Amino acid sequence: MIIGVMSDTHDNMVAIEKALKVFREKDLDVLIHLGDIVSPFALEKILEYPAKIIIITGNNDGDILRLKELAVKGGAILKQFMYTVTISRKKLYLTHGFGSKEQTRSYVEAIAMTGQYDIVLYGHTHETTAYLTGKTLVLNPGEVCGYLTGKQTVAVIDLETLKYEFIDL
Repeated sequence: MIIGVMSDTHDNMVAIEKALKVFREKDLDVLIHLGDIVSPFALEKILEYPAKIIIITGNNDGDILRLKELAVKGGAILKQFMYTVTISRKKLYLTHGFGSKEQTRSYVEAIAMTGQYDIVLYGHTHETTAYLTGKTLVLNPGEVCGYLTGKQTVAVIDLETLKYEFIDL
């Protein structure tokens, strides 16, 4: 089971197209977006991806009601703030993040340290990160938009092996 993880698209439609192209090439089973899609038109494009889609809202997402309507219509799961899900016998904790980069990292690390999850995924900081806390993989796919770091990235994770790959767009 292969999942694709993206975050912080911030309405960059060219970058969203690039990310979806990469995900099509990888033939994902599940696409996870960790927040800051921003506008409904960007979500409409993401919902074209032909797989299960899970979305966590971020601090810059506007018109949450319209985003929820689109997600429901498109068959996606959209949750605010955080969501836990089991996929292919792996328990995942999904969140966008909040406050400063340091606050987000501290919060994510505390969740990972509980040992309750196989994978903790987050966004918000716009920086690629991956490490193990005990047996828990903690991963941030970076930013699709490229606005803060100048890098446009996504991540792909094999849930059977927990091997991951960051892909530059």
